[in-house]
Amino acid sequence: MLPMTLFDTDIVIAGAGPAGLAAACVLGTEGHRVTLIDPAPPVTGEADAGADLRTTALLQPARDLLATAGAWDGLTASATPLWTMRIVDAAGAAPVSRDFEARDLSDRPFGWNVPNWALRDALLSRVMALDTVETRFGRSVTGLLQRTSGARVTLSDGSRLTARLVLACDGKNSPLRRMAGIGVRRVDYGQTALVFVVGHDLSHNDVSVEVHRTGGPFTLVPLPDRDGMHRSSVVWMDGAAQQANRMSMDAEAFTAQVQDRSADVMGPLRVLSDRAAWPITSALAERWTGRRFALVAEAAHAMPPIGAQGLNTSLKDVAALRDLGGRSEIGSDGMLDAYARSRRADVAFRMAGIDLLNRSSIAGLAPVQALRGKGLALLHDLAPLRRATMRLGLGSGTG
Repeated sequence: MLPMTLFDTDIVIAGAGPAGLAAACVLGTEGHRVTLIDPAPPVTGEADAGADLRTTALLQPARDLLATAGAWDGLTASATPLWTMRIVDAAGAAPVSRDFEARDLSDRPFGWNVPNWALRDALLSRVMALDTVETRFGRSVTGLLQRTSGARVTLSDGSRLTARLVLACDGKNSPLRRMAGIGVRRVDYGQTALVFVVGHDLSHNDVSVEVHRTGGPFTLVPLPDRDGMHRSSVVWMDGAAQQANRMSMDAEAFTAQVQDRSADVMGPLRVLSDRAAWPITSALAERWTGRRFALVAEAAHAMPPIGAQGLNTSLKDVAALRDLGGRSEIGSDGMLDAYARSRRADVAFRMAGIDLLNRSSIAGLAPVQALRGKGLALLHDLAPLRRATMRLGLGSGTG
């Protein structure tokens, strides 16, 4: 038995990516003693924008969670509000376009688009300001011992920590998940996402545009204007072979393909950044918890970047742990059973919807494309269905 009358910390969090940093902020703000562990400190500063061109659309519940944890104020200068989600089906001779307006639901935007480097900076700044959070960067977890009374982790420097709860926030290839003996089911879509920034003469007017044709969606997400130019972040999903070819294209040829795939929704485009490539897969852990142990974020689930569900779904994991930790003993079987039941069901439901949408976008069959366009029109034009779908996308619906 581990001597658990005294714990070194309440919660060990392995992984200081956005989800791990957010978990440390949220749970530390609630008064729990948190130890955050990562082999390397998060890369910070706007200079990192050249290495990570990605942005994250933080939806209303995610914004509220970060605001309660004291991290949102550091993001306001970098956040672009998303008032409209425009979906365009450009597969047919006559494109189908529908706008989903945040004002149908409330007086707030759907969310705010934030560069990933700015998100990391704000979260790390808040973590370092909390006296309830200890950081142990430059070390990794090399051993995990789970008991009913508590958990013990061994670190790469030979030190050990006892805790009420260990959270694996260490990504889709989670070492802690393997230590806990938890399997994962993966889907490889054979796609790659290209990420880059474009400039355009037309104002985006806080509209995020998702264009479907074949190969996967092409999404333009608003960024703040810079140097008098309107800008958007692009996530373009397509077959891995086609994207590998595009990564090697010269600037002129690549821009021509970008312009064609955008269906001219923002007028003439200029590529303003380098291109980054990310493989598209999904993963779902076979179980989410063990004794005094839980998987969080991509250690539990990973999904294609469609509908802003990725990090927002991960932050719902964090919110669930916060809420359950206020009602039950931290790390108890009852708390973890409730976490696994509620979150796994919600995530599985969302992943099924994203999988269906992605496969319909990949499909080049005319009947599938025609059905997709009709479905989009029906979903939007029936007001009760439209509002229910928007609530579900925000995370306020149930799955």
